Amino acid sequence: MYNVRQVKDDIYWVGGNDRRIPLFENVYPIPRGVSYNAYVVMDEKTVLLDTVDKAVSTVFFENLEHVLNGRKLDYVIVNHMEPDHAATLGELVLRYPEVRIVCNLKTKTMIGQFFDEKLAAGAHIVAEGNQLNTGRHTFVFVMAPMVHWPEAMVTYDATDKVLFSADAFGTFGALSGGIFADEYDFEGEWLPDARRYYTNIVGKYGTQVQALLKKAAGIEIETICPLHGPVWRKNIGWFIEKYQLWSSYQPEEQAVLIAYASVYGNTENAAEIIAARLSEQGVKNIAMYDVSVTHPSVIVSEAFRCSHLIFASTTYNAGIFVNMETVMHDLWAHNLQNRTIALVENGTWAATSGKLMKEILASLKNMTFIENTVSLRSSVKDAQRQQLLDLADAVAVSLRPAKQEAEGAASPAVEPSAMFKLSYGLFVLSAREGGRDNGCIINTVQQITDAPKRISIAVNKANFTHDLIKRTGVFNVSVLSQDAPFKTFQQYGFQSGRDTDKFAGQPVARTANGLVYLTENANAVLSAKVIKTVEYETHTVFFAEVTEAKVLSEAPSMTYDYYFAHVKPKPQPVQADKKGWVCKICGYVYEGEELPADFICPLCKHGVEDFEPLK
Repeated sequence: MYNVRQVKDDIYWVGGNDRRIPLFENVYPIPRGVSYNAYVVMDEKTVLLDTVDKAVSTVFFENLEHVLNGRKLDYVIVNHMEPDHAATLGELVLRYPEVRIVCNLKTKTMIGQFFDEKLAAGAHIVAEGNQLNTGRHTFVFVMAPMVHWPEAMVTYDATDKVLFSADAFGTFGALSGGIFADEYDFEGEWLPDARRYYTNIVGKYGTQVQALLKKAAGIEIETICPLHGPVWRKNIGWFIEKYQLWSSYQPEEQAVLIAYASVYGNTENAAEIIAARLSEQGVKNIAMYDVSVTHPSVIVSEAFRCSHLIFASTTYNAGIFVNMETVMHDLWAHNLQNRTIALVENGTWAATSGKLMKEILASLKNMTFIENTVSLRSSVKDAQRQQLLDLADAVAVSLRPAKQEAEGAASPAVEPSAMFKLSYGLFVLSAREGGRDNGCIINTVQQITDAPKRISIAVNKANFTHDLIKRTGVFNVSVLSQDAPFKTFQQYGFQSGRDTDKFAGQPVARTANGLVYLTENANAVLSAKVIKTVEYETHTVFFAEVTEAKVLSEAPSMTYDYYFAHVKPKPQPVQADKKGWVCKICGYVYEGEELPADFICPLCKHGVEDFEPLK
């Protein structure tokens, strides 16, 4: 029986889940199974984006038949030819003989290799930037070679701003009813599988992933539809940031991984001594693994996450213990870079594992080694115990951030970044005058008293909404919720209402005072009448009595912290010779060696204290 989910108005998920498969690609354990995603677009022409693995072919074809509902299938777009996504392509063509395959030249060659050259004889061949119009939708094709096969491409639906991302942004794990990432505790439950999927399947090809991310940065993406795992429609910037870190081989966290290989427990004892010392030094959440009972894919994933790696291995057959040697070669094969390494070796008569591990890891880029590898002879004695403690201390010291003060300079009386530790919310402030609505983003709304209910707001004098409130004395505050996408901040914060109708075409309604408020991405609205104003250099503080208030949803409120961590896109890497300053609030880039002391961001109206040098 069919089991489909609607992604957009006319876009449907028609994939399936496999919880029986023990190994992905016959290599990687996946105890939570895996999903095989495929998507159908019901336009004037019907479009299927990729097929599925044979393991879920029955439900896939039932899903497809149900969504088509008697219509013919016009196109199948093959983004990736790997059999877990294309094994059912041959049967698809048998069932829907009028379908036309859309693919690139490399994919066409692979279709002939996996099936028969006749299968793709009439294929519609696409290249970088080519488009396919199917009625309402226009699909743009972007090549993504070696992410993670040479023929891979992604398809961008320019109409609904959906990226069909092939294996990019995928994850291990079968779907449990929900198909959207926001229907799960993704960070708590799915992130380790997403990281392990990326690092082991795609990790070697960081340069190619970076190239794809740069292409993606130039288009507006509201939804990501990968071939494995949940669909992304919220907090997309947060997940893209993870890919940015992983693909540039930068540590995801300042954290310590300890992986050890021990036969009789003595090397394990050394690893435990190091871990205990690190904990005493204030290091938290140490990741510790025995390589003989932990699959190498887990250790590779953790090595991509952590900044500091400690490897302790016994010597075996005059070499590295076999399971640790596998880990070493896996790290090398996946091109790990930019880590701090500490080593411990053990050997009853000839300890060589430390030297051999270092030879492998030193061939990778930008690896920093803690000096003085600890060498044990069978078991830990007092002298070696002290060496292990010293090694742990050296790791702990290297974890601590360097002080930024200039030598001899006194600490400033007011550190600007300390202000960001205050609990700021984010709101859309709206006003109206002469039949004209306007609004802007603000971050300071406070309740002053409860009886009567009074609030205060601070508004930048450069904002057009500020002037409207001064003249009319009334305003609305829409309390933004965590599901507000970045485009909300672009709409109300990065353009001027003096020359733009910010509310045109937006989901709004009106309160009793006649002012608009947001009906989506907000959890409450407050209407207020000004009773007092206080003028400051750049802002006016309006004190007001609340005249109307209602709850719109139970979604958590948006805070500055949440905005920076999950909503605001992270800056893309810049050319090494490019000089300038970037606004920490909105991402605006000022190009030039020096930032004028009186410079105001033209988008969000913040001053120089909220800019930092381009990195």
